[in-house]
Amino acid sequence: MKIYASSTDRLGSQLLYEAIVLRAIEAGISGATVYRGMMGYGLSSHIHSSRFWELTEKLPVVLELIDSEEKIRAFYEMIAPGLESLPKGCLVTIAPVEVILHKSGEKQ
Repeated sequence: MKIYASSTDRLGSQLLYEAIVLRAIEAGISGATVYRGMMGYGLSSHIHSSRFWELTEKLPVVLELIDSEEKIRAFYEMIAPGLESLPKGCLVTIAPVEVILHKSGEKQ
């Protein structure tokens, strides 16, 4: 599952991407990664871009979560009300993936 949003979006008092990653851990989702974009726009916003001197700017973020389709869909149902209540837009996609290697590393 991929969630496209803004770095400034919030669920309650938490940043959206932090809230979702923490909920994913609690739900037992296998993995989550948050990517911050250099530049982007959506249906309801103008272009946002990264400049090295602007540390608190609004930038696009993509949250990527990996697990079985059943777990991903169940997790989406859990977070959907929060996403639907966001004052700004977001986009959620679910696409099948083929895992060809899943090697665990040593915990530090």
